[in-house]
Amino acid sequence: MGKKKNNMANRGVASALATANLPLINLTNLTNLTKDTEPAATPVARSDSEGKSSSGSLKRPGPHDADDDDGWQTIERGRPVKKHKKIPTPNSARYPALHFSEKSRLQSKVNLSAFRDLILYLFADGPAPQWISVSQRPEFRKVVAIMVPGLEEAMFEPGFDYSKYETPTLDQAIKQIGDGSSPDHYYPRPLSKEALPTSLQPFADMFPHLWPVKAPGDDKYGRLHSPLTTMLTAPLNKNKDKSKDKAGPDSHRDIRTRITEFLATPEELMDNGFPVHPALLPEGERRDSFKNPEGWAHTRVSKLEDGDVPESEIQQGSITAGREVLAIDCEMCLTGPGELALTRVSLVSWDGETVLDELVKPEKPITDYVTQYSGITKEMLDPVTTTLSDIQAKLLDLLHPRTILLGHSLDSDLKALQLAHPFIVDTSMLFPHARGPPLKNSLKYLAQRHLSREVQKGGGTINGHDSVEDAKTCLDLVKKKCEKGKAWATGDSQGENLFRRLARSGTAYRATAGPVATGGLPVGKTSAAVEWGDVSRSACNAATVAISCKTDAEVEAGVIRAVKGDPDGLEVPGGGVDFVWARLRELEFVQGWANRHKPNTPPVATVAEETPEVQDVNGDAEKEAVSPLEECLSTLAQRLQRIHAALPPCTLLMVLSGTGDPREMSRLQAMHSQFKKEYNTPGTKWDQLSVKWTTDEEDALRKAVKVARAGVGFLSVK
Repeated sequence: MGKKKNNMANRGVASALATANLPLINLTNLTNLTKDTEPAATPVARSDSEGKSSSGSLKRPGPHDADDDDGWQTIERGRPVKKHKKIPTPNSARYPALHFSEKSRLQSKVNLSAFRDLILYLFADGPAPQWISVSQRPEFRKVVAIMVPGLEEAMFEPGFDYSKYETPTLDQAIKQIGDGSSPDHYYPRPLSKEALPTSLQPFADMFPHLWPVKAPGDDKYGRLHSPLTTMLTAPLNKNKDKSKDKAGPDSHRDIRTRITEFLATPEELMDNGFPVHPALLPEGERRDSFKNPEGWAHTRVSKLEDGDVPESEIQQGSITAGREVLAIDCEMCLTGPGELALTRVSLVSWDGETVLDELVKPEKPITDYVTQYSGITKEMLDPVTTTLSDIQAKLLDLLHPRTILLGHSLDSDLKALQLAHPFIVDTSMLFPHARGPPLKNSLKYLAQRHLSREVQKGGGTINGHDSVEDAKTCLDLVKKKCEKGKAWATGDSQGENLFRRLARSGTAYRATAGPVATGGLPVGKTSAAVEWGDVSRSACNAATVAISCKTDAEVEAGVIRAVKGDPDGLEVPGGGVDFVWARLRELEFVQGWANRHKPNTPPVATVAEETPEVQDVNGDAEKEAVSPLEECLSTLAQRLQRIHAALPPCTLLMVLSGTGDPREMSRLQAMHSQFKKEYNTPGTKWDQLSVKWTTDEEDALRKAVKVARAGVGFLSVK
């Protein structure tokens, strides 16, 4: 009876406190706080575990509130200080996890895009995955995704022998990856430490399964798409009412739109590899200290605002908005393996008049005129004396701050011109491919589709392309786009940079953002990209923090730094970022899957110094012979192990190969390209071709693409 009266009294006190808008306290301890204690005129002060004092009224927290407060929570100005929910222990029912059931309806290999979508599900607005079960999604604190090209499923087979490892034939490789008809070919394989080679045994300590993964591509046409672009491009959310989003050429409402609405943003220019113009950089030291690479130039635009035209100067109804619009197209020849040089440049004004059309003599000797594509011949260039610097000088006089430059895949033309301009309209971006990036529609297709016009009719013959015709075609496409509006001929296939999606539509939960985020709160997620090369010139530039590296050791250090954060928080936020993307490439180089184009690339790090010494019969100490592949894999496993150890609890670690072995596919594709080049050269006889291309080679290419698309993946929750 006494307890009942006490409870009723407590409820009365709570009601009175709420009515008076006073901070609540835990009423079960009300007696302890007031008994034998005089009312305090000032808030109670306490010392925390570090000996620091804090003032404010106190309340007893819930069982999952912050850890280091000795059971009390500070109340400031009548409101509790927001604190993160206590991190669950590994044995807690609240600990996040990934589960795969043998009863899952998995019918093929998991696509690489599914791993990207898993990231979107955990941290943004992506749909729930169907191939794996996620429990306690709100408790995931961080996601770390690392791409490691060069990893193969065969390396994790029992009894794998490095000393006898050789590149398998196509038939052997197809047999290893299977035809996909059996669950053994596409179900995740449990990793057993005892069955793995010594150098790869750390994988079994970190990951429960090896997942067979299918890289993006097209088996029918023998193509492998970029795994990097797939991972870093998030699909756009489709409107549930698709009838409102039809954007075909015959289903829309014409809305006359100014050309300035189609200008590529600085982020889009960066994502698509355009040369950097200083006006695109933020104001400050980076812009002030900008220097052009040797031989390059940029137009005379000091800041983006220089291109603005006052409304009073714009003619009513004008779609050029007071800007001068020039369409440009270039032709190139080869001066070395994969080395293109400018040989012709054409510039067309908005009214279709040719402003500039000149041939250009490259500084280096031409090794291939690629006449069937460029339309350029030796006879045309022999008398030419105009150089690239001459063309740059003319363009710098023609292009001013109010000039908009338009073209198709204009990044290639500007690289050939070694010129940067900040105001760009690119038809390859305005008319996206139906299957999304990295694919692009050809100018020939766009002209047929939207202008009912046939261009580039040389068909790979000596007629080649006409740069004036191509520039006018781009101009007409943009004019029609301006007349019909943004929705015309765009479709819904365009993707969005993954880092921007996370920053725009991330979700926070009570676990990481306190009670205010109960049920999910829209909030941006921070990110970091740790990559080889200049990160500022790739899609990784959109990350909150971009860390450029030259070795895998630097990548490892960068990942750990991004996860933990900088002590001062000036570059990497304190406590680290939410999502980390990284790529380790030294295994890719050892495997020969990629060529290092720069001669000064640092050597691949090994663990040779850690190789155990053995005694020969003469007593001389010598190191046991270890293959470069085994050394590199051992180093890789140790790097991943150190990264795994540095991760905080409730972190998802994702490791992906991206692709399978692409070497045979690349060889056959180069062979096919050579065949087409020779076959389309006028006067060449069939029996004089240096290469042949029959149904046998076609079948071999399809097999090679299948091998190249067979990747692997690993998932674990720290």
